[in-house]
Amino acid sequence: MVRIQEIPLKDIRRPLPRQNDQNKVKDLMESIAEIGQQEPIDVLEVDGQYYGFSGCHRYEACQRLGKETILARVRKAPKSVLQMHLA
Repeated sequence: MVRIQEIPLKDIRRPLPRQNDQNKVKDLMESIAEIGQQEPIDVLEVDGQYYGFSGCHRYEACQRLGKETILARVRKAPKSVLQMHLA
């Protein structure tokens, strides 16, 4: 089951380091500031913890805008699914 909700940025773990395109982050910051976040990021919920593997540019844009929460598409998953994402 997937649900869409606001999640505190500080509660999302991002276990895989990414190198973001800073021009894309800047463009997203302008868009989010003007019209709000339109597309949720995808988050796995495993044992009550949130893990983000996509939406890196949106995540950084919201972070740099000083937002406390981000719109996320949350999917509950067992640890085995988390392990596949980390492999």
